[in-house]
Amino acid sequence: MKLAAARANAQLGVLDARRAGAIETACHEILDGSLDGNFPLAVWQTGSGTQTNMNVNEVIAHRANELLGEDLVHPNDHVNCGQSTNDVIPTAGKMTTLRLLKKLETELDRLRAAFEDKSHEFNHVIKMGRTQLQDAVPIRLGQEFRAYADAVRRDTVRMGKAMDEMRSLNMGGTAIGTGINADETYLRRIVPVLSEVSGMELTQAGDLIDSTQNPDPFVAVSGAVKTCAVTLSKIANDLRLMSSGPRTGFGEINLPARQNGSSIMPGKVNPVIPEVINQVAFLIIGNDMTVTMAAEGGQLELNAFEPIIFYCLFQSIGTLTYAVHTFVDNCVTGITANEERCRELVESSVGVITALTPHIGYQHAADIAKRAIVTGQSVRKLILQEKLLTEEEIDTILDPMNLTKPGIPGKELLAHK
Repeated sequence: MKLAAARANAQLGVLDARRAGAIETACHEILDGSLDGNFPLAVWQTGSGTQTNMNVNEVIAHRANELLGEDLVHPNDHVNCGQSTNDVIPTAGKMTTLRLLKKLETELDRLRAAFEDKSHEFNHVIKMGRTQLQDAVPIRLGQEFRAYADAVRRDTVRMGKAMDEMRSLNMGGTAIGTGINADETYLRRIVPVLSEVSGMELTQAGDLIDSTQNPDPFVAVSGAVKTCAVTLSKIANDLRLMSSGPRTGFGEINLPARQNGSSIMPGKVNPVIPEVINQVAFLIIGNDMTVTMAAEGGQLELNAFEPIIFYCLFQSIGTLTYAVHTFVDNCVTGITANEERCRELVESSVGVITALTPHIGYQHAADIAKRAIVTGQSVRKLILQEKLLTEEEIDTILDPMNLTKPGIPGKELLAHK
């Protein structure tokens, strides 16, 4: 931003070429990382971020003067020309958010693709679906992983909409959005020059006063990141449940073993990567509350709590990006299915009675389900005992693929009744 401001001011003749050139050179050195040690400030500072803005102004001015060999560049008069902390800091926050979200988007695309691959790999694996942790009706393992891929895709779309809100800047509005002390031509040029310098698609807000007062776009981004974290945490919970055991739990899938699970129990392996996702989600949910309250706490022409908004938001995006990366590489791509275990649970479950209900009636089905639970006998055996259906009819109705797609399983049999 400082580079773009110097260039725009030089184009207007507000800054002479010599000063502007030295400022640009100093900015490039900062961008290259060679002056990183000159920025010691913590986030805990005045709510508008004035200390950070002045830290940058002073480092640039000092380095520019070193390059020029004389004190010609002033941190306020030249480096901060046409600017205020109140348009610079929000703009910096939005540009940083865009860069971080782009990295997160890349990792989410990888996760979606990994789930899609698993949905094809597991498409033939029949298993028991569950609602409220109780047996429901059969589902294919591939269908579950396809749903995970679609949920991640929806989060990516939501993230894209949030990114669009970050492209609208109040740069040029200076102190409160009125543009005081900013040349009118500079006001029109600064965002196009900043887009050119940064390589980002940026626009100037239609109402600079509104854009200076209200940080609600950051709340929207934080909400999108939180929603994504909640989605992934729920998926992680599913994977932990389906892999539970290995002998006394569901045991339907195997997660890659990444480390010993206990210092005292030999051979124990824990679902460590899904647990990482859960913990990151807890962090992000807390950060989102902080962002929400900081945005709500603004008064009149400026929100004075943007440093903490950025601190929490950047932490959320960066941590989620890391978590998704390790989720893909250290968990999802290595998941395998226990097909026999999945089939065994389907065949021993009373949930298949739902598919038989159109053929024997709800009351018969309910009675048989209750008897199966009490006696431990299979639904198939009880139906055969009562001669409600033949074995061939049961086989037709309970064909695994028919149980996991729309329609009435064994519908053709109803026509003969």
